[in-house]
Amino acid sequence: MKILGIDSSGNVAGVAIVTDGVTTGEYTINHKKTHSETLLPMVDELLKMTETDLKSIDAIACASGPGSFTGLRIGAATVKGLCLALDKPVIAVPTLMGLAYGLSTATRLVCPLMDARRNQTYTALYDVSGSFPEAVKEDCVVGIEEIISAVNEIGKEVIFTGDGCPVFRDTIEEKLTVGHSFAPAHLNRQRAAAVASLGELMAKRGELISADEFTLTYLRKSQAEREREAGIIAKGSLSE
Repeated sequence: MKILGIDSSGNVAGVAIVTDGVTTGEYTINHKKTHSETLLPMVDELLKMTETDLKSIDAIACASGPGSFTGLRIGAATVKGLCLALDKPVIAVPTLMGLAYGLSTATRLVCPLMDARRNQTYTALYDVSGSFPEAVKEDCVVGIEEIISAVNEIGKEVIFTGDGCPVFRDTIEEKLTVGHSFAPAHLNRQRAAAVASLGELMAKRGELISADEFTLTYLRKSQAEREREAGIIAKGSLSE
C-alpha cells in the first residue's frame, strides 16, 4: 500500500510517501511562506525525487484538524483536487492524533499542544504504547491550565509535543505535578510521514472516504466568524 501524506495544519508544511510501512520520502518546511505557495511544489518535487507516478498512490492521508483555519483549508483543497482528478480515496487523520503518533510506542502518555492563541491550546491526551493511538482525553480547545489539571488528575507521566510547547512551557513547569518531558526537535512538530503512516493503519481498518465526504474539524469558530458575531451582538445591544 502506498500512501501520500499531507499536513498543513500549522506553520509546518509537510508531504510524505509511505509504502508498506516504510517512509519512501518526506519533505518538510517550517518557514514563513504560505502553504498555497509550498504544498503543490513540494508534492511535485517529492514525486520526482522518489520516481513515483502519482497514479500509483492508493490513497491520500490529510491532517483534518484542528489547526490553522487557512492552512487546513489549503490542505483540504489540495487533497480534494488530487483525489477527484485521480479517483482516489481520502484518509482523514486527526491532527492531534498524528502529532501524538509521531511518538509512537512511547510508554508515557503523549499530550500534543497546538497554540490556538488567546491563551488556549488545541490538545488531547493519547496512549501510543499500542499498535494504534488511543485517546485518553478527546481532542478539545481549552486554556492551558485545564489540560494541566487533567494531566495532574490522571497522574501519569507525559510527553508534550507541538508548537504550543514553547508558548506554554513556563506554565507547565510551574503547575504540573507529574513527571514530564518535551519531545526533541525532530518530533515536536507535525510530520507528514506520521500522517501517512497513521493513514496506512486507518486504511487497513477501512477508514477510507471519498473526496466529497472529506470534511475538516475546527473545534471552534474562526476569528472572522467570532468578530462578525460580536459585531452583530454589539449592534443589537445598542439598539435596545
